[in-house]
Amino acid sequence: MKSDKRLEYIKKAHKFNRTRSNIRTEDYLEVIYELVKLKGYATTLDISRYMSVSAPSVTKMLQKLNENNYLEYEKYHGISLTKKGNQVAEAIIQTHGIVLEFFSMLGIQHITANYDAEGIEHHLNHKTIKQLQKFIMFLKSDPEILTKYTNFHI
Repeated sequence: MKSDKRLEYIKKAHKFNRTRSNIRTEDYLEVIYELVKLKGYATTLDISRYMSVSAPSVTKMLQKLNENNYLEYEKYHGISLTKKGNQVAEAIIQTHGIVLEFFSMLGIQHITANYDAEGIEHHLNHKTIKQLQKFIMFLKSDPEILTKYTNFHI
């Protein structure tokens, strides 16, 4: 590919790429979702611990999430997600699972696959994820495809 063509792709990707703020918001929603699933609610301290940020940083983000109707917060009862918050978190988790499954099918060790999936789950277009999911289903429909044409195993 010519450099000028590559530069145009880079320019377009940065123009439409998700902002770091959106990614951070999704990370918070994902952590809160998992904490609620684990123990029924999340606390500022829990979130702080899993996000490796200070409690005041968590409080600031929780205010933003609450303003955008992602959270339900009752004093002394912890934090949970609204329907909107759950939908976003579940979509992120589903994307993570699809990417993780694909990486696993490629023979990538689980720890590495999980880490890499976490790194790119926020950057993929939903159309790309749908196609990746179809491809995984195709490979699963005939597991010999992977072993016949490659060294991979499901």
